[in-house]
Amino acid sequence: MKKYFIYAMLFAASTVAFTACSSDDDDNSTNTTNTNTAAEKEQAMQAITTQYVNNVVFPIYRSLAAQTSELFDLFVEAKAKYRNGTLTQADIDQLCTTFVAARSAWERSESFLYGAATDFGIDPHIDTWPLDRTALAKALSSAEIIEDLDDVEEEGINNARSLVGEQQLGFHGIEFIIFRNGQHRSLAALKGIEDDEAFSGRNITGEQELVFAAAVAGDLRDKCFQLEVSWLGENAPQEHQDRVEECEFPTTVAGGDNSYGVNMLNSTKAGSTFSTWRKVMSTILVAGCSNICAEVSGQKIGQAYLGTDPDYIESPYSQRSYFDFFDNISSVQYSLNGQEGATAHANSIMAYLEKYNATMAADLKAKLNATLQALNTAKAGTPFVVESHSANAKAAMDAIAELDKAINQASSWIAEN
Repeated sequence: MKKYFIYAMLFAASTVAFTACSSDDDDNSTNTTNTNTAAEKEQAMQAITTQYVNNVVFPIYRSLAAQTSELFDLFVEAKAKYRNGTLTQADIDQLCTTFVAARSAWERSESFLYGAATDFGIDPHIDTWPLDRTALAKALSSAEIIEDLDDVEEEGINNARSLVGEQQLGFHGIEFIIFRNGQHRSLAALKGIEDDEAFSGRNITGEQELVFAAAVAGDLRDKCFQLEVSWLGENAPQEHQDRVEECEFPTTVAGGDNSYGVNMLNSTKAGSTFSTWRKVMSTILVAGCSNICAEVSGQKIGQAYLGTDPDYIESPYSQRSYFDFFDNISSVQYSLNGQEGATAHANSIMAYLEKYNATMAADLKAKLNATLQALNTAKAGTPFVVESHSANAKAAMDAIAELDKAINQASSWIAEN
């Protein structure tokens, strides 16, 4: 299963010590300047938080909800077309394209897993690997399970959660159905008998696989709606709010009625779990950015590269592991820059560091760029699942580890200054 590195958050209070040597006008002026700087930093961190929540977290979760909703609808259509003999390769290709878009949105959200995704167990529910193909083959061999999964309007989705098992749910169960060896599954293959070795002798058909995939896509959609509603609250589409309520999923921060977005935006106010703006910065940097860096370097790449678990490879059927890793670090980039894109927004952590500690900002930016470049090189080379112990894998792993160190140094400096 997917493993986590949830780092302890730095709950440093916003304190600044001032020492006066005398009571002359120059010392009073210095004290006033320091006080103004402290107030300025507080205002800057509040603006950073507003920018981050509204222009990083919200858009990505909106995209994820929309893409997974479309993916579910396409699977329902594909199942019907399979049964009436009208399914085409173009239909399968569209499923794959939509899957990749949804997958990218999810991976670009992983620098803020510290919120609803972790609190409600959404990750690993939708993103566990490696896929247990033997258990999946056994499940799809059961006529009773297939019948239960087939009612995708409601019961099938619920049954996917309870009958199939978590290691078959989410993105990677779907990925197995529509991708093989880095290619879109062919229509001919889907119309035949499943030939994966774990399915040997079970005579599993494409229809059974699409029944499973449609139900799992429905479950994936629902959990992504839960993420969206948990952060956006009443700003999420009403249809998504209604579906989450129908599923009886929790969506508010423990101990209150706040959405995760409101909880962060209302930091320092009564009812928020964030007592200081520096606590928010620490959460973004350590519980968010550092956490995913450590996971990508130490687990997503490290497990297979170091031989700890050679089968611990994300997205093996689409062969898009490096694309996942790149999106993960892009998520870090967006969190640091306050928006999707390469340039730091004025209200961003990177801009804050550029103003108050230019040397640290330059180092952090250089290590971020080096990491993205290493992953771009890896994306253009041999897929990770084909060659996990490669120079490209090592370069990416090391670059991410260096980026992680820089992020933690920046968090510590912000907490103390």
